[in-house]
Amino acid sequence: MFAGRSEPRNLTALLRDAGANAEAATGKLDHLMRNWPEESDLAGEIKALELEGDRLTHDIIHHMYTSDSGRIEREDVHALATAIDDVVDYTEEAADVLGLYKIEAPMEQAVELTGVLRDAGRELAAALAKLDRLAELSPHLVEVDRLEDEGDRVSRSAIVSLFAGGIDPMVVIRWKDVFERLEQAIDACERVAHVLEGIQVKQS
Repeated sequence: MFAGRSEPRNLTALLRDAGANAEAATGKLDHLMRNWPEESDLAGEIKALELEGDRLTHDIIHHMYTSDSGRIEREDVHALATAIDDVVDYTEEAADVLGLYKIEAPMEQAVELTGVLRDAGRELAAALAKLDRLAELSPHLVEVDRLEDEGDRVSRSAIVSLFAGGIDPMVVIRWKDVFERLEQAIDACERVAHVLEGIQVKQS
């Protein structure tokens, strides 16, 4: 958690903090899914991280309009901030619906997807920590793209299994909702990576 900091934060530090917050949220969701429902209280911790993400997004946008953004163009700052925020928002929504829908136990594909999301969040945090060393971002961005492809594969497998196993239609609807939010979170990770790739090209 990063709340309570009172010292001025430059843009690079704010984006690094937002990345670390996303990594924490995606990691906690993965732990929550693997230990659901025994550790359902982790959903509250993920909600706290989502609120922290909102604060960081506000600070980044405020900084963008009131201070020099340095080498990064404002449109790219805005795109980064909103995509990182989406990662955390969809992560929190996935945790929330587990409780709302009273999911009894995790599906295997759900655990796979949260693992993919966790790894993508980790790679994004590592990339955002290197904004002052853009040449070092590429391995992290390539891995995010690979993970997004893996997430698509797992998501397709999950949907097929839902409709092929004679599962109760209400259970299908609930799990489809969970899978959609996980896929959206992974897609948001890819959007962050694409913005970072664009920043690399502009500054090369």
